[in-house]
Amino acid sequence: MTEPSQAEFWNERYAADEYLFGTAPNAFLAREAYRLTPGSKVLAVADGEGRNSVFLAQHGHRVVATDVSERALDKARALAERRGVQVEYRQADLAEWEWPAEAFDAVVGIFVQFAGPELRWDIFDGVHRSLKPCGLLLLEGYREEQLAYGTGGPPNIENLYTEEGLRRAFSAWEIELLDAYDAEIQEGTAHSGKSALIDLVARKRG
Repeated sequence: MTEPSQAEFWNERYAADEYLFGTAPNAFLAREAYRLTPGSKVLAVADGEGRNSVFLAQHGHRVVATDVSERALDKARALAERRGVQVEYRQADLAEWEWPAEAFDAVVGIFVQFAGPELRWDIFDGVHRSLKPCGLLLLEGYREEQLAYGTGGPPNIENLYTEEGLRRAFSAWEIELLDAYDAEIQEGTAHSGKSALIDLVARKRG
């Protein structure tokens, strides 16, 4: 039997009417959104059901959000409509997507850990390409210690972040925040409980 595609996998995960990760924004994004210039053009990658893109739009940003799952995008559009905001949603597989050059003031990536090491480097390169000079990246993910907690995230260690790995990946950037910590999170039914997190805020050099 062949493995399901990413689109098939996520369409199945998002099939229920409930919002798998809830409709409230990610806590790290809500906490650090003050760093964004008012009215920024923001790219939210692998945004799922729209909780983060809708939050950004509610705060006056011009938002483009991608996801591989059409089911997730349908739910995201419905959430945006209920909240009375506009977001441009695009179906995109980040393994194949052509990242636009210097198109965004900021990029947001929250738990984009479906990507193994090779794709992760491609995504980080794409983020750099898409940001304008001095553009900002807000990234949150799980650390390797998350495997012991089992409260969400991928089951394979190579998809998880380390502080050393992120410092190496963003060595040419200006790192404004790199914080590794454990915290209780509650994000729908999929992310719940004590978790090993790492937050990165990095600015593309001009």
